[in-house]
Amino acid sequence: MLDTLTAEEIAARLAGPPAARAAFLRAAAEEGHAEAQAVYAQMLLDGVGVAADPAAAFGWFRRAAAQHHLMALNMVGRCYELGWGVAVDMGRAATCFRLAAERGLAEGMYNYATRLTLGEGVVQDRAAALAWFDRAADMGYAKAINYVGSFAEDGWAGPRDMARAADCYARAAAGGDFRGAFNHARMLHAAGDAKAARDWFARAAAEGTPAFRAKMIDWLRAADGGELRTLADALDR
Repeated sequence: MLDTLTAEEIAARLAGPPAARAAFLRAAAEEGHAEAQAVYAQMLLDGVGVAADPAAAFGWFRRAAAQHHLMALNMVGRCYELGWGVAVDMGRAATCFRLAAERGLAEGMYNYATRLTLGEGVVQDRAAALAWFDRAADMGYAKAINYVGSFAEDGWAGPRDMARAADCYARAAAGGDFRGAFNHARMLHAAGDAKAARDWFARAAAEGTPAFRAKMIDWLRAADGGELRTLADALDR
């Protein structure tokens, strides 16, 4: 079916309502198209256009991964990591992330580096983790850039380097990472640039997850008794 359609016809089908898009992608997935399998799996995972079915999503991610679809391979790892449609297995998660990383996927590099940092599913190795974060950062992956900044700030795999930390946080924030925005704001506040710090704190709150937003507000309240507490109260409304 998919092979008989023009690029314009495929784009039109994908631009349709979610349920129609899901039906189209399922048909293409059943024909064996790896990209369709991966996208349909994500729709099943998120419950977009179809009823949420993590177990079915996991199955489709595995089928796409078997065809060397790197993002699907990374998502198989995420399923093992978070128990989406399968029992949690951090060892298998780490293996999936490592394979995706070795094949050049920035998300796989980031996820494998995170497992190495925490020692989940693998032996903890922060030097190796930093090397993988650096590789993903070199590809412009904002979440990895932020993590490189954390390594530099905290000295996890070498001497502390606050200048490098500040630079990484600024680049991660500019790249759209909400944790990077928070860390960039912290650095700006410490440097005395209160206005810019407020702007980045607000952006981090707007773009972060609800759990992150709540933790950030708690941090602002605990940081001092003045302007940051006032900002926390404003963000908590």
